[in-house]
Amino acid sequence: MPAFPEPLAALARTLFPGSELVSVERLRPDEGRERAQGQPGEAAPERAGGTGGREPGGRVSPRPVAEKAIGYGDPIKVTVREPGGATRAFVFRTEVPNEFGHDRRSDRMDEALVAWDLFNRTPRHVRALDVGAVGADGRLVSLRGTGEPYLVTEWIEGSLYADDLRRIARDAEAGPLDHARAAALADYLVALHAERVDDPAAWRRAVRDLLGHGEGIFGMVDGYPEDTPAAPPGRLRAIEERCLAWRWRLRGRAGRLARTHGDFHPFNVLFRPGGDGTALALLDASRGGRGDPADDLTALSVNYVLFAAEHRRAWGRALRGLWRGFWERWLAGARDPEALETAPPFLAWRALVVASPRFYPGLSPEARDLLLSLAERALDAGRLDLDLPDRLLGEGA
Repeated sequence: MPAFPEPLAALARTLFPGSELVSVERLRPDEGRERAQGQPGEAAPERAGGTGGREPGGRVSPRPVAEKAIGYGDPIKVTVREPGGATRAFVFRTEVPNEFGHDRRSDRMDEALVAWDLFNRTPRHVRALDVGAVGADGRLVSLRGTGEPYLVTEWIEGSLYADDLRRIARDAEAGPLDHARAAALADYLVALHAERVDDPAAWRRAVRDLLGHGEGIFGMVDGYPEDTPAAPPGRLRAIEERCLAWRWRLRGRAGRLARTHGDFHPFNVLFRPGGDGTALALLDASRGGRGDPADDLTALSVNYVLFAAEHRRAWGRALRGLWRGFWERWLAGARDPEALETAPPFLAWRALVVASPRFYPGLSPEARDLLLSLAERALDAGRLDLDLPDRLLGEGA
């Protein structure tokens, strides 16, 4: 909440030039969205079961039926006086962090921007006057008149790990540096995942997003065209239904919540030049940075299978050793064998990503079938068996 009253007075002057701040009134959860639509001086609309206020004769009426205890916003009624002497009011609202998908700052920014885009297009809706953010110094920074958001980052020299995997798949050969890099990736995750987080609501959010987010399992399934070879709607639906059952297997395991990267795949990993070649830098951390370690582990390791799917001989000669070396290094360092028990739905999610024609349009139907089979067998087995890719790919030659 910004410091008062100057930031609100400054905001009022931009909305109504020459106005002066008269009063600031915090509204209850069941007032903010109702009284915001009235004009200055209007009474609050009557709510079900009575007003809950003082009746004629001084008798206090009963509390309203179904009185709302919390809302998604924290509304304030601001009254100003215009240069001509008339008063007018507006509602200033910030979003409240809670476990209903508003726990991340990005969620709350999304809520505000959706309201700005929608309110003035909806018939008979209260008008939106401004949208913005509270600055670090308490100033109110307006975003009205702006379009798409942007992000600026530093530039880092390096080579994508995906380029390593392309070379290994093509040549069917992994050298000492390739094994050292797989170990470095595992070691990085051991250190990252060592930071466990006590937040059951965040754990439930992570499990919920695994399925229901637009970038999660449901979103990936919806991104497949109906006629995708080796991925007909019935097969995708069956995978999705298996994963939904896994939600209830994971939901009560909040003790697994750890710091994560959230999108730890080979196109988000750079290896820096110089040194021994294992210094890494990362791109695009996502999903709040908290979840099950199995998310990061499967996001990276499914790519060893992906790159072998079109180059089968590279599995036995090179990629199999990287798959096992990565997993075994992490398991030894993290001492968390439960990750193999929670991995199947995360592996299914990542397999749906890499098998998607939206992301990899050149993937053959045979390779897509192999990746989806990897997901199906892990889900049905109830844990990830590290020998499973061997059974699907064979040793190669």
